[in-house]
Amino acid sequence: MSSALWVSKTGLIAQDTAMTTVANNLANVNTTGFKSDRAVFEDLFYSIEVQPGAQADQINTVPSGLQLGNGVRVVGTQKIFTEGNIQTTGQPMDLAIIGRGFFRVEGADGETYYTENGQLHLNAEGLLVNSQGLPLVDQIVVPEGSTNFNVGSDGTVTITNAQGQQEELGQILLVNFVNPAGLEALGGNLYRETAASGEAVEGVAGTDGLGQLKQYALEGSNVQVVEAMVQMIAIQRAYEANAKVLDASSGMMQYLNQSV
Repeated sequence: MSSALWVSKTGLIAQDTAMTTVANNLANVNTTGFKSDRAVFEDLFYSIEVQPGAQADQINTVPSGLQLGNGVRVVGTQKIFTEGNIQTTGQPMDLAIIGRGFFRVEGADGETYYTENGQLHLNAEGLLVNSQGLPLVDQIVVPEGSTNFNVGSDGTVTITNAQGQQEELGQILLVNFVNPAGLEALGGNLYRETAASGEAVEGVAGTDGLGQLKQYALEGSNVQVVEAMVQMIAIQRAYEANAKVLDASSGMMQYLNQSV
């Protein structure tokens, strides 16, 4: 097989993966707390025909050598944890994190998961849960008949109970990671801690670099539609160019077979 055929094949595969990443970003443009992804490329190994600096003769050396690349691959994807737009909802159990940090929820298996989606609800027991019904690790229970549900910027939850007295129910704590991009994305706006992310560091909202909580609001997706569309066009052009290289290389091989 011609080397150019192989190289263009790797280019087509890489650009297809990049397009999948952009498509996923655009599909989640209205997903609460969604963080966009970007594809990370790297070139493949090189065939060294002539080593740079090799001796050309008794006096001179080769300035650059002959190094033939073997294509490209997508080495990974990276989550971009920039802040999304804050959208006012008017719902008392909607919470947005203004700055860094994640909410903690407890899975059915007892494992702790992390999310930036603060769209909370009450279950049948009055426990604060996320959209999948997973309770906050902070175990905030709202008594029946209570009113004036309020969450302070530091996560302190208070209500007015059935007797008309103000009562503190607890505090919603946030966590952060040394490398949030190293978290494992599980879908459902959930992440799981990995060795790459480092251990979760718990703290009070508004302290130690953690963001503050804002009630009656949600953090929207951080996908920039115009930027994603530009990326899509650039990827499409790169894909077309690689396809033309494939076609040209195939034509050269065909000409050689017919001529020889």
